[in-house]
Amino acid sequence: MELFTPEVGLIFWMFVAFAIVFLILYKWGWPLIIKGVEGRADLIDKGVEYAQNAKEQLEHAREQSEQYMAEARKQQAEMLREADRMKSQIIEEARLEAQQEARKVMDQARLSIEQERKEAQQQFRNEVSSFALDIAQKVVREQLSDQKAQARLVDSLLDEMEKQN
Repeated sequence: MELFTPEVGLIFWMFVAFAIVFLILYKWGWPLIIKGVEGRADLIDKGVEYAQNAKEQLEHAREQSEQYMAEARKQQAEMLREADRMKSQIIEEARLEAQQEARKVMDQARLSIEQERKEAQQQFRNEVSSFALDIAQKVVREQLSDQKAQARLVDSLLDEMEKQN
């Protein structure tokens, strides 16, 4: 069983060797390990900070994008309102122009009708007066054929003239 029970000298030299390895590691190894761990921690912190900055920039970019989209929607709505207003204005102008044109046509038609009516009245008067003269001429010829009828006509005309004066 000597194999499983160490002697005091072996334990002493193992302790000395451990102490030397520990001192060497403490003097040169441990600072390198700590420095590497701290560097890695700094690198991780910088990465987290960079990720947070990127996240903030992304959120800011999203907010700006939303603002631009809202502005674009507002401009689009304004353009649509302006186009609708222009459409209404053009329709109103066309309607007014059509009404004015219709009034002009109606006025011209009225003038034409009035002129034609006056011409027709004048023509009718001319024809009536022509017929009346023809009839009067025939009647006067018949009545004035004898001397007594002529004397009566002259007397009646003189009587009418006296009544008027």
